[in-house]
Amino acid sequence: MSQNSTADTYYVPAGSSWPFLMTIALVIFVSGFGHMLNEDMSFGRIAFFTGLGFIIVMTFVWLRGVIHESESGKYNMQVDRTYRWSMGWFIFSEVMFFGAFFGALFYARILSVPWVAGAGPELMTNEVLWKGFEAVWPTNGPADMGGEFSTIPAWGVPFLNTLILLTSGVTCTFAHHGLKEGNHRKATIWLAATVALGCGFLFFQAEEYIEAYSHLNLTLESGIYGSTFFMLTGFHGMHVTLGTIMLIIIMFRCAKGHFTEDRHFGFEGVAWYWHFVDVVWIGLFIFVYVV
Repeated sequence: MSQNSTADTYYVPAGSSWPFLMTIALVIFVSGFGHMLNEDMSFGRIAFFTGLGFIIVMTFVWLRGVIHESESGKYNMQVDRTYRWSMGWFIFSEVMFFGAFFGALFYARILSVPWVAGAGPELMTNEVLWKGFEAVWPTNGPADMGGEFSTIPAWGVPFLNTLILLTSGVTCTFAHHGLKEGNHRKATIWLAATVALGCGFLFFQAEEYIEAYSHLNLTLESGIYGSTFFMLTGFHGMHVTLGTIMLIIIMFRCAKGHFTEDRHFGFEGVAWYWHFVDVVWIGLFIFVYVV
């Protein structure tokens, strides 16, 4: 049973089935996506969109309950500190998540590809495994998996998207200053600009993927480069999508006057996440597109 929070108590919400149901929806969603990747479209599309629909509905209902708890005065400063620690650890887990994929990219590029090409006189892996394989990057690996491909030029759409995300970080900061001044209209306008920039980034990334698949023959099947490219940029795009959705929710909350000058962690948590997404993209731009 839930209890209200005062200065001396800590609000504990009532038991909820939402985490369990959300887990089921995520399993259906990911299963459908996996089947679609393996060209089982009949089941894949049904499972994918069914899971996605459940996720959207449950997220809306779940967040509505949390917002109601916050606006009804059930959260004291101790609850606020808990949310801050929770968001900090969540972002740390996301750092580890992307660190694993960046690690896979570095391992393949700096270690695996040279080893297969025979780096080190004592290894001779090129003679034993793939004779004649050369250590070049980007590569579709031994046996030319997926055929010849071309890469996305760094100073085209990727550079434009870099400018878009960096600008969105600035507009998000302006929104924060507006909120700290108690000017909800200013905060809402700058949040709307941030949302528009996030949507613009996703649009250009979709255009980039279409170009890669339609004209450059750069796909998930293009060896180690194709798999690491799409895993890194695809997961980042998913995080931008999630961040944009969160910004939209916060924008509507700002418009309704939900936050005060000194109590607005709902905004701050999303801003932390958005700046994290910006930093990850800078790493992607440098190590995937430029270097």
